[in-house]
Amino acid sequence: MPASEPFRRPSIVRRLASMLYESLLLLGVLAVLLILPHLLLGALAHRLAAPVIVQAHGFLVMLIYCLWFWSNGRQTLAMKTWHIRLVTRDGLAVRPAQALLRYLLCWPSIVFGGAGIIWALLDRDRLFLHDRLAGTQLVMD
Repeated sequence: MPASEPFRRPSIVRRLASMLYESLLLLGVLAVLLILPHLLLGALAHRLAAPVIVQAHGFLVMLIYCLWFWSNGRQTLAMKTWHIRLVTRDGLAVRPAQALLRYLLCWPSIVFGGAGIIWALLDRDRLFLHDRLAGTQLVMD
């Protein structure tokens, strides 16, 4: 997209719908890459992983999922469905370090009562707080 052309930003409702759909897709990913291995470990070794290990494993699975899609093609599966892509403020591809920063910042943005999501209602560009801090934005495809 040329720098002179303004970015079409998706509405907050569209972004929230994409997040909801993303959570459903991530449930499937987590079922295969998180729950299944731990169930097999419990059944075969008769041992359960400590809760902190399971939580760290889930965090890493979602981290790899997000970093892969945001850095390679700028869209997760839900974002493709909703015609949303992640770019820098200049409209360029997101660097892996920037995608990592966005991922790490989105957790407190969502966990603290959705404060980072509500931030978008007050932000002049309607950016989520984690996008504002990471230097990224969601635009229409």
